[in-house]
Amino acid sequence: MSAEFELLADGLGVGRPPTGWVAIVDMPVLILVGVTGVGKSTTVDALRTRMGTVSLLPNRRKLADLLVIPAVQRWDGDPPTAVTDRRQRFDYTGRYRQRYPGGLAHAFSRLVLQEQAATPAAGALHIFDGLRGADEVTFAAQNLPLARFAVLNAPDVVRVERLVQRQDSFDQVDGNTAVRFCWEEMAERRDLFTSQERDHLSALVSRGEVDGAELAAKLAIVAAERRNYDPHAAVKILRAACPDRTVVVDTTTHAPDAVAAELERLAAS
Repeated sequence: MSAEFELLADGLGVGRPPTGWVAIVDMPVLILVGVTGVGKSTTVDALRTRMGTVSLLPNRRKLADLLVIPAVQRWDGDPPTAVTDRRQRFDYTGRYRQRYPGGLAHAFSRLVLQEQAATPAAGALHIFDGLRGADEVTFAAQNLPLARFAVLNAPDVVRVERLVQRQDSFDQVDGNTAVRFCWEEMAERRDLFTSQERDHLSALVSRGEVDGAELAAKLAIVAAERRNYDPHAAVKILRAACPDRTVVVDTTTHAPDAVAAELERLAAS
């Protein structure tokens, strides 16, 4: 990938920073680490409440849309096209990671911001949501020396319930692979959960709290993420590489304000 500057959006570019722009590697940022449903958005809201203002950098989804997916499509000789299917997006980001170890962390490290955007109101905290898995956090720990890392965790069964509850249109899979809910036909997804957890999720369908096809789709998302990213490996790597720049919080045992307080202390350290 060329180091030449390329404008991605207003105030946001990639490559060698021109005059009046700042490279992200030279900025202190708080990076949220965690897969879908661990509570990153809730944590950002709690941080905003505590601190009054935060500066949200283009998140993982936006960065994939602006930089990662178009790059892979160009490799294939295809015109840049919007991709909504979550599993297809995993495929694109996985291919990017094969060429550029570090994946989204590599893409993030190449960002440059216009100085006005890079210097928000006094006391504002730059936040990136976020990174996942061993390859990404390894690259980030080595190449983003001013970054702080907040790893947010939650059990897979809780993540599925949160995906059901939040009703985000982005949480979708296309095609006919998740048309109904049946554990016997979902071996990969089934094996992520204990028998008690499977019974608990099945009961959501039995009670009419969620449509079976919708639950099957959310299970497919969680399974695809677990196939692509190992959250336990990410924690181990960060604790070894930069323990003074890392906190790990279980969002099922800490209230949002308590999580935000931990992250505020980390950012100030």
